[in-house]
Amino acid sequence: MKSGLSVALFRRAVLAALFTASSLALAATAAVPATAAFKLSDPIPVGPQVMLGKLPNGLTYYVQKNARPENRLELRLIVKAGSMQEDEDQQGLAHFLEHMAFNGSTHFKRNELVSYLQSVGVKFGADLNASTSFNETIYILPLPSDKPEVVQQGFQVLEDWAHGLSLNDADIDSERGIVLEELRMGKGVDDRVNKVLLPKLFNGSLYAQRLPIGQEAVLKNFKYEAIRRFYRDWYRPDLMAVVVVGDIEPARARALIEQHFGMLKNPPHARPHQYAKIAARVKPEEVVYTDKEIANNSVLIRYPVVPAPQGRTVGDYRQKLLENMVTTLLNMRLYELTQQANPPYLQAGAGMNGIVHGYRSFSAGALLGKDGVQPAIQAMLQESRRARQFGFSEAELERVKKGMLRNYERLYNERDKSDSAVYAAELIRNFLEQETIPGIAAEYRYAQALIPEITLADLNAVARTQLPDGGSKLMVYTGSAGSGSTAPKAGELLALAAAAEKRDVAAQEEKPLARQLMAQPPKAGSIVSESRDDVLGLTRLELSNGVKVVLKPTDFNNDQVILTGLRFGGWSLFADDDLFSARYASSIVSQMGVQEFTPADIVKVLAGKTAGAGASIGGVNESVNGGSGSADIESMLQLVHLNLTAPRKDATIFESFVARQRELARNNLARPEAVLEDAVTATLYPQQPRVPRAPKPADFDQLQLDKVLGLYHSRMSSARDFTFFMTGSFTVEQVRPLLATYLASLPVDEIAVAFRDDGVRPVRGVVKREVYAGSEPKSTISLTFTGEAQFSLRERMRLQALIEVMNIKLIEVLREKMGVMYSGGLRGNMERLPYPHFTVTATLPCAPENVDKVLAAVFAEIATIADKGVEEADLQKVKAAWMKNYRKGLRENGYWMAVLMNAYFNQGDPADVLTYPQRVEALTAAELKDSARSYLNPQNYVQVVLYPQK
Repeated sequence: MKSGLSVALFRRAVLAALFTASSLALAATAAVPATAAFKLSDPIPVGPQVMLGKLPNGLTYYVQKNARPENRLELRLIVKAGSMQEDEDQQGLAHFLEHMAFNGSTHFKRNELVSYLQSVGVKFGADLNASTSFNETIYILPLPSDKPEVVQQGFQVLEDWAHGLSLNDADIDSERGIVLEELRMGKGVDDRVNKVLLPKLFNGSLYAQRLPIGQEAVLKNFKYEAIRRFYRDWYRPDLMAVVVVGDIEPARARALIEQHFGMLKNPPHARPHQYAKIAARVKPEEVVYTDKEIANNSVLIRYPVVPAPQGRTVGDYRQKLLENMVTTLLNMRLYELTQQANPPYLQAGAGMNGIVHGYRSFSAGALLGKDGVQPAIQAMLQESRRARQFGFSEAELERVKKGMLRNYERLYNERDKSDSAVYAAELIRNFLEQETIPGIAAEYRYAQALIPEITLADLNAVARTQLPDGGSKLMVYTGSAGSGSTAPKAGELLALAAAAEKRDVAAQEEKPLARQLMAQPPKAGSIVSESRDDVLGLTRLELSNGVKVVLKPTDFNNDQVILTGLRFGGWSLFADDDLFSARYASSIVSQMGVQEFTPADIVKVLAGKTAGAGASIGGVNESVNGGSGSADIESMLQLVHLNLTAPRKDATIFESFVARQRELARNNLARPEAVLEDAVTATLYPQQPRVPRAPKPADFDQLQLDKVLGLYHSRMSSARDFTFFMTGSFTVEQVRPLLATYLASLPVDEIAVAFRDDGVRPVRGVVKREVYAGSEPKSTISLTFTGEAQFSLRERMRLQALIEVMNIKLIEVLREKMGVMYSGGLRGNMERLPYPHFTVTATLPCAPENVDKVLAAVFAEIATIADKGVEEADLQKVKAAWMKNYRKGLRENGYWMAVLMNAYFNQGDPADVLTYPQRVEALTAAELKDSARSYLNPQNYVQVVLYPQK
């Protein structure tokens, strides 16, 4: 359960402006299918894939049959009511009401709903969830669809949410503590930034006064009638939609909707439903805010808020394509500036972004480097002016067109292999924002017809209108108050912007590039042996250089290929003095590109292709990871080959990377969460230099380009003993010659191919520590249980089951019964390398005054399980969730890649995946009693508690 604005809106605005330029690395399209002619004035219809209707009482419904995941159903209840519909005495009650949906209704007593859904494999929080925002509340309910009684119950749950909540006095009072804990968790630097900036960002609108989490005084003291009044006023069928997507016949879904929602009635004197207005900004303004807990200095330039277009015709769709092209190309230019030795910012981006219902605004934002705001403001405004004044080039247009066309092709190819949750989200946007839903087949036809005919004149005309110049902008700086940063003086932000807007700019120069990554392929090796595993559908190859390849072609997706290469070794083989450089080596090399190509060049050369790859040095192994579309496997393998044989050396990009990392490290420990994390590591591994710690700015003085490259080459220039795994939409016949060309040709010089156990071990016994950071009244408890283990699949499953059951009990006890925690729980794993061991970590946020209560309750639950074992019903809930995920995973490429990698790391048999159901079924409640004694030993753990700064 969450409110829809849990982080600072300013942070969201900056991050929305930031853009990952690699999204341009999409791919060239296949042949264009024949399409029916259409005019730009034609309205965009609802596609035939959706059954869209409205009941006589005004409730809207959407039904879409979709077979992925198999035997699964995604149900949603959407209510056009959020914090903006609250009266003064109801601030926070839209979100509070969402919590109450899980605390008793006509057909489910308090706590019965969550327990029932867990019993059919629906996990609370991970699957079953809800959210409240300014203008809407959304309830999320995924269900198995192969049991009619479960489906029937699912619709009954939605009906109860719509009009059957109990809202008992006692239940309301019980939930106050949980919501107040959620509010407490949200306190901190983001909340403080919100209070200063929201009135400016919303230009005095009511939005600034109606954050969904609400007001603490209201949450503590509201009268019961206030929340019941909100429920009566706004949970009504004319403001509701039911979304049903999944493995169900549409006629049956519609009948269930009519059965459960047809009798709902609107109130006789319904309150008018309106969206709040945001006034236009009439003069430039600036805000400077500093706080010692702000980790990154940022600047945001937001231009006046304007009404968002409706986008209902083909012409509107074309306009959106053009606007997306402008945003993509502008952000590509902003990204390239980070490749300079002294970049104007660490990261930047710009674009037209939606704000709230019916409004959008163009904004540009940057995370600042050591030189502060001046170069960032100048660079962002000048790149915008450059694009507006001179436009883009033909080469840029062709690249972005290729990328867009390939993106649409991939979406079209995967139309019957996309998860139901994706389609459900699209239907929700139609109800709330009137986003068109013609279906990907129609959108693919629009794209095929519209994108090729877009001219440079069309693109540059939109750039001139979309990219603002001057105007009544709002400029915002947020930065650290305690790390030597110098905040701008009053009036400085606007003055810097005015100066940047007066500077002359020249047209962008287009750097000539090769049209392909490799002028000619390397001399091919050969495949020397091949074997087939018909049970798992694997083909195993050995190449002439000794490299091994395991192939698993699948039909899970139509346009997805995943590649991973593994070998043992890693940082464990480096000396202590080289460790810091070694840990950054692969990141630095990836920043510099391959051969003569910078990363930005690679994006351009691969325009129209979906392909990427990189190499990484880890703790006990090296890896190569790649991905591509089915038509772009060769490009992916070329990148693999070049990453190992021709990493690029670029002193300018190296200096830029080091400067960014140094600046990020400078402010990182201002965050209380980082203080806690560093304290946990230091307490677990005292005086152990080989354990990674949070870096300090001075640490980066160790990095030298030649040394970093030397360390990378020492491990990655040889492919000796690598095993590559490939899964996805390909055929063995298709990839054989490509593997012989690009993998069998890799050098395999003599190299150590076994990791070294460097002797790092956690502290033993009970160790407790307190740390103090942050100014808000909130704490976080960290408990870490560690130890050596007898590694086996059975033991690892027992540990994972114990963690899952403990999380169920902590929700019941700490959240539902005691009301002292909103979220938190255990996570952990058992690993074979570098030695067989386990780690279980509990992270428990709470009020400082409740630390002892939470600790006592957690250890009481551990003691109960160690003494009596777990409840059979709880174990069955865990098993149901596991089997749901297992059945889903068997039809996913990523799941099978994880199976193959786990078998490699653990020297196991990937065929063990086929016995997973039997192993789950054999797991008993009694044996988890022994697991609790072994893995949650009250005589061996590290406890670190974060308290607010004294």
